Parts: sequence; C-alpha cells; structure tokens
Amino acid sequence: MEETSGTKIEAIFKSQQEFFGTHRTKKVSFRIEQLKILKKAVLSYEDRIYQALAQDLNKSREEAFLTEVSIVLQEIDFHLKKLKSWASPKKVSSPMVLFPSKSKILYEPLGIGLIISPWNYPFQLSLNPLVGAISSGCCAILKPSPDSVNTSRLLEEMINEYFPSEYISLVQGGKQTNQELFDFPFDIIFFTGSSRVGKIVMKAAAEHLSKVVLELGGKSPCIVDKDANLDLAAKRIAWGKTINAGQTCIAPDYLLVHSSVKEVLLKKIVEAWKEMYGEKIKDSKHYARIITDNAFERLTGYLEGKDVYHGKGSDPETRFIAPAILDNVSSEDQIMQEEIFGPILPLMKFEDTSEAITFINANKKPLALYYFGGKEKANEVLNKTSSGGACINDTLLHIANHKIPFGGVGYSGMGNYHGYKSFLAFSHERAVVSSSTLIDLSLKYPPYRFFGVIKKILG
Repeated sequence: MEETSGTKIEAIFKSQQEFFGTHRTKKVSFRIEQLKILKKAVLSYEDRIYQALAQDLNKSREEAFLTEVSIVLQEIDFHLKKLKSWASPKKVSSPMVLFPSKSKILYEPLGIGLIISPWNYPFQLSLNPLVGAISSGCCAILKPSPDSVNTSRLLEEMINEYFPSEYISLVQGGKQTNQELFDFPFDIIFFTGSSRVGKIVMKAAAEHLSKVVLELGGKSPCIVDKDANLDLAAKRIAWGKTINAGQTCIAPDYLLVHSSVKEVLLKKIVEAWKEMYGEKIKDSKHYARIITDNAFERLTGYLEGKDVYHGKGSDPETRFIAPAILDNVSSEDQIMQEEIFGPILPLMKFEDTSEAITFINANKKPLALYYFGGKEKANEVLNKTSSGGACINDTLLHIANHKIPFGGVGYSGMGNYHGYKSFLAFSHERAVVSSSTLIDLSLKYPPYRFFGVIKKILG
C-alpha cells in the first residue's frame, strides 16, 4: 500500500478545518442527511464489500454480514432514530445558591477527527466510529490498515464517491503515514488496534493535547465453572474463538476450566467445531484465514513442542490454521504472555473459582471477560475482577448491543463507543449557566456582609 505524503495530508486537514469553520456540520439536519448517505453507500457497495472481505480474510458472506455490515447498518439506524434527542440541549437543575440562574448542557462537535482502524474487521471498525463522528457533527479522516488491502481500497473508493474530501476523507498507508498524520492537531484520535501501538498514539496525541479513544485488546479470559451448562458453554466458546479464525479483539483468549469438567468440555468444544465447520474444516466456506504470513508464522510457533489436545492442521500457502486446543499450559508459556489473535485456545485448570479470579487479577485488565456457571458465582467474578466488557454464559455478544458502551479499561483501552457513547465520544459537553439581569443578589460580592447566611446555604 502506497504511503500518503505529508503534503497531501496537510491539504486535506486544512480543507476540513475550513469546512468545519462554516458550521454546516453542526446542523442536525445536515448530520441526518449524511448518515443517510453513508447508509446508501454501504448498501450500494454491499456485494463488493463481501468480495473484498473474502479476498482479505476468506470471510463468508454470512459471517461478513453478521460481524461487519449488519453492525454498521444497525448503528446508523440507531443514530438516525436518536440523534435529534441526543443533540438537543439538556436542561439541568441548579443549586439554590445560583438562584435565579439556569443551567444546561450543549453538545458540540469536537472538530476534526482521525480514525485509525485495524485489519481484522476492516469494514466495521472503520465505519462504526465514523457514524459517531458524523452524528456529533465532526469532520473526519480515516486511515485503514494496509494489511486488509482490498477492503481498504474499496473503502477509499466508497468514501470518495459519496463524500467530499473537505468533510470526510480517507488516506492509505502504514507506519509512515501514521507518523505524518500525528503531526497534525486533531481534536480527537480514535484508534483501534494493539496496546503497543496504542501507546504510540497516546504519546502523539499528547503533543497536541488531542482527545483519544483507544480500543485495544489483551488476553480475555473465559472461565468455565463446575456447574456450567457444558453443551452451551462448549458451543458458544467454540463459536467465539473461531469467528474470523480467532482474529477478534474480544475472542476468548484462554480457558480457565474447573478440573472436574475439563475432559467433558474439551470433547464438546471439538464436537462443536465439527458441527459448525464439518470434518474437514479447511474446506468450510465459513472458516476464515490468517491475515499475513508473519501472523501465520507467529501462531504456528505457539504449537511447536506443546501438548496439542486437538488441531494440528495448517497450510502456509493459504494461511489456514485449524482450531487448536493446548492442554497443560503454564502461565509462564509464551502463549500466555501476549494476545493470541488466532484460533488457538490454551487451557489451565482450577479447583476453586477464587483461583481463577486471583489469576485474572494478577494480569493486565482485559478487554472482555467470559464466565460460564451459576448466577451467584458469576456475580462474584464480576465484583472481584475488572474488564472492558463481559458476558455471562456467552461470548462476544456484548459488542452487538448498541445501547451499552463498548471499550476497554487500563491496558485494554480507554473511552468507549457504540450508540449514544459514539455520539459522546466525538462531542464536547459544554456547560452553560445563564443568569438573570433582573435580579442580582449581593451575597456573592465582597465585603461579604452576609457571610453567615452564605455559609449556611453552602454548608
């Protein structure tokens, strides 16, 4: 992918500053119109989107719709339904000491946003933040991943066709382009990717005091307790681990399984994979491929010399890696030191739920946490751990509800989005107090003759 020059970026950035300065984007009617245009663009490019995702990741049309296109379309529809309400000034009560002043909150667009998206869900994770930028009244520059080259090029064509570059633009490139972009004082940088690059983004944003939303990752644990429904747990873990061949930031990264149910659970997970993808998983049209040769080599390296309970098939030519379970894993193993981002599921046992909680808390806060078991223990796990999001007796589904925030905490990110939170992510909540000119209470002025009264009111 060709890098974008700093000169070109500067021209786009300045044109967006000028366009934002016209105040056109602040009109709710304008934002609604642009959201409708974005929806039209997605629908008109839908077949080509599926083709591009198949070329980049071997995603089936069904998986691409469920995990990419439908999520974007639902997000657009939700914003269209709610935007007028969200954007309206909100009256709030004022304390008696401010009488007769009135208070309200105005929602202002931050300005120019930079959206840097990854390769694993290249369509959804580019356009879902863009919905928030449009909804709030911002201009935006998108920078997709060079690894998902076909989807990135298609996005560029689509954005160029439907939006003027002084409003929404897309630039291509890799690290060099990122560095060029970081030279500009964006009002917000929205980044989805690894924690390692997230640190670079945050340092760059600090130079301009730009707001950041960091959607990162981490090692999301999956606890299966002794009273779990093993049939459902196996099926839902198998699904969550192999969607997009495990290349999902909220995929179950590793299993913590009660020793009493380990053998039964593992057999059922293997059975679930066969039901979903057939005996020959490589031939399934619904099983994705690893994005790059480097990623393939990293993942297959995890399997070398390890106790592979299931799944030893791989093909470097097509970057196919069969779903694998690693047994007898130690916390010291390399696979437990970094996010896996592939269809390999390491396993560790526990005898008491407290052991699983202690292990999770000894590591960095994950983006997601999954617990399979009864309600009482589930509440204990939620109460004694921290994660960006969580599911009880399921995996991944919290990302699909536009009415709850999605985001990380600590090492797994900061800030959140989806639905109303996307609108807020690109907005500034401006506090306004309006005072009457008919009444002017002298209590607040020196020499404070009525200080005793003031102290009583404020106390």
